[in-house]
Amino acid sequence: MKRKQILLIPIILLVILAAGSIFYVSDYYHASPEALAYLEGTKNVEVKQIPQGLMLDGPGKNAAFIFYPGAKVEYTAYLPLLCRMAGEGVDCFAVEMPGNLAIFGKNKATSIMEAYNYDKWYLGGHSLGGAVAAMYAAEKRAENLDGLVLMAAYPTEEVEVPTLTLYGSEDRVLNMEKLEEGKQFLPAEAETVVIEDGNHAQFGDYGEQKGDGEATISREEQMKVAVASIIDWMKN
Repeated sequence: MKRKQILLIPIILLVILAAGSIFYVSDYYHASPEALAYLEGTKNVEVKQIPQGLMLDGPGKNAAFIFYPGAKVEYTAYLPLLCRMAGEGVDCFAVEMPGNLAIFGKNKATSIMEAYNYDKWYLGGHSLGGAVAAMYAAEKRAENLDGLVLMAAYPTEEVEVPTLTLYGSEDRVLNMEKLEEGKQFLPAEAETVVIEDGNHAQFGDYGEQKGDGEATISREEQMKVAVASIIDWMKN
């Protein structure tokens, strides 16, 4: 093989790798038009653009929830759920992730907590976003965190902050064995809520997710149960 041909091999491989990476991150679940309508806010929640994504500013002043989206899901798909939370008195921060993958923006919570002043800070996320939020909480950055909320997610290392886990009974994306194994890393007082007849995707509004189970409650009902459970847990 000629020298020029040998030199071309790594270049070709790099081009293939780059093309594959671009395709991977460009293939993601988009927020529905109904979810995007929440960009205008609601009667008592104002949605503001911030460097890390969006702030949902409701009537509450004391508590805030930083949210990491699921893998390859547009972060605006969670606006319906987060607007409900903000309306209940917990301001929310929807974090936009590079390539729609929370693993590339794990530490974004830090800059949000440094920029805003709340008495209580909660961190959480959906699916991979929840797992990454748990990683953040476990890495000794949790001094300012009052709680962790995992939606269809589980930790892989010890978490010392109070934790609430929620998932749908019809979720077929969540690895239930890993969920069970993850309980060993949670504090003794950690709580779990199983949303009967809910599934994986209905924490957001981005359509059906590949491999998921079929929910027999509406997306609106699943979000309603999730928000009520989270707010009650935060209050208690």
